[in-house]
Amino acid sequence: MRTINRLFVVYGLLVLSGCTSGSQTPSITQGQTATASPAATSSSGGVAIEFLSEPDPPKAGDNTIAVTVRQPDGTAITDAAVTAVFSMPAMPAMNMPAMRTEATLSHVEGGRYQGMGQLSMSGTWNVTVTATRDGEPIGRRSFSIVAK
Repeated sequence: MRTINRLFVVYGLLVLSGCTSGSQTPSITQGQTATASPAATSSSGGVAIEFLSEPDPPKAGDNTIAVTVRQPDGTAITDAAVTAVFSMPAMPAMNMPAMRTEATLSHVEGGRYQGMGQLSMSGTWNVTVTATRDGEPIGRRSFSIVAK
């Protein structure tokens, strides 16, 4: 009888350990988007796009968004229309719909564009920064940020 009880205990522990292993955070692999660094720079279509926020990291509420757009040779692009779109996927388990907000940025100087972005809550947001000229995209950058 003792052997059977021990087997049930061991089996129960194995089942419990199998149930909790699914809650581990997956590691970032090639092809996934990692969290952006404070002054992250990326090149898309040959155009370098640098993203900054104030505060850093961004927070729920109003944030100042600054983006610098440059040619591959480092020359500032001063005549682009720049937008930053923030989105968070739906979380049905928490009864939360998908969220989306867009910030239109104005040229300040030297290829630096600035504006206000409002995030409705803390958490991980997907961000897509797009620079267009005459309605045609010249550069795009997508990444994730974590708002505090």
